[in-house]
Amino acid sequence: AMDAIGVLPMFIGFTDHLKRREKRKIITQSIITAFLIGIVFLFLGRWIFKILGVQVSDFKIAGGAVLLAISLRDILQHEKAHRLPSETMGAVPIGTPLVVGPAVLTTIIILLDSYGPYITVLSFVINLLITWITFHYAVNISNFLGKAGSKAFSKIASLLLAAIAVMMMRKGIVDTITLFCVKT
Repeated sequence: AMDAIGVLPMFIGFTDHLKRREKRKIITQSIITAFLIGIVFLFLGRWIFKILGVQVSDFKIAGGAVLLAISLRDILQHEKAHRLPSETMGAVPIGTPLVVGPAVLTTIIILLDSYGPYITVLSFVINLLITWITFHYAVNISNFLGKAGSKAFSKIASLLLAAIAVMMMRKGIVDTITLFCVKT
């Protein structure tokens, strides 16, 4: 669900007018923001759900729907708006929702249920490291892929994210039906 390569064209577009030092600051800000949001959600997500009366299956469906909408927009949109004149662009929109958004938060809950906190945190940190490396070498990766390659890779990544979104919604629906059947 964390799609560093898919986000790469947006990251490059947002930061192409910035100096190297400013880019490093944005990379750091985005990774720290993503880490804090993910870790807080990992440990407090269920509690937040309980307060709001939201089931994990509801969040899976909602997160999947949002991810599907984002993925379809990315697949169907010809060009993206790029420049954001903001000192906080590393936090918003890059750190969240691009690096850690509904898909990642939902995936954290799914992984937490399936594998426990240690594997979930480890996989989250490894994915953040991959994202940091990808952003750090963004210009090199973009030059290697070329403009057409970057666009094609972004569209394929968005298609895969759409498939993940459908899977998340399916799991949420199955969980809701199972919960309903158990209650009756």
